Amino acid sequence: MKVVTTIAEAQAQARMKRRVLVPTMGALHKAHGELIRVAREYAGVDGDVAVSIFVNPLQFEPGSDYQKYPRPEEADEAFCRAAGVDLLFRPAVEEIYSQDSSTFVEETALSRTLEGKSRPGHFRGVCTVVAKLFNILSPDAAVFGEKDFQQLAVIRRMVRDLNFKIDIVAVPTVREADGLASSSRNEYLNAAERRQATVLHKALLAAEKTDNISGREVVDLVRRTISEAPLARIGYVELVDAETFEPLDVVRPNALLALAVFFGKTRLIDNRLLSEKTSPAAGAAVR
Repeated sequence: MKVVTTIAEAQAQARMKRRVLVPTMGALHKAHGELIRVAREYAGVDGDVAVSIFVNPLQFEPGSDYQKYPRPEEADEAFCRAAGVDLLFRPAVEEIYSQDSSTFVEETALSRTLEGKSRPGHFRGVCTVVAKLFNILSPDAAVFGEKDFQQLAVIRRMVRDLNFKIDIVAVPTVREADGLASSSRNEYLNAAERRQATVLHKALLAAEKTDNISGREVVDLVRRTISEAPLARIGYVELVDAETFEPLDVVRPNALLALAVFFGKTRLIDNRLLSEKTSPAAGAAVR
């Protein structure tokens, strides 16, 4: 595995027949391992799997956890080597953003609700850094997880609107044995918070099992279920269209139930498509 830290080094790497990129912020865990596995599968035996590790300051709002976000460089490098990554791109902030940077990439339709509403500027930061990574590493495809469902949709829209010739590959949410979605932020939870955080998956499953009730009733059911955990503090629970991210009043095909919940200072997100028959196929690519 080649490890590079500068844009010049990254662009100087010889390209194999096909390159698939897995963009990450590091603190790698089994969900990242699944993204890398899918990337290898999509790249083929002669292809090239690249992983970027960059804790992007632009997608952290003021007062958030940017400074304390975990950066275990040695462990992440070992993880990538064990996973069979070909190229690890791990730049410093100064390498990605000039001191007087004044150009950004912003999606303005899909990013208005959920995470975009709760975290102003977040998706501008995401789109800007992903566009830069696409330009630097020139992948043929990039792999993203469905846990960040809105991010996946925003990236797809950016790729379409800016004519990137890149396939976006979606990977279903990877979960722990107790149902909690795998996330680097799970490491922030203390023992009591970690036990209670399983209520998120419980609430989503409860919503999925309901029939013939309104969107408001589904949201109320999820909120009541989450409230069973004393340490939980709800940021949002919303039912939206999985393509437009506009709020829905009724459960219908392509309805996405999304939530953000705090346990202490740790903010966790999760989601579930309530009509699985309309879910993007695992590993499906969208140009």
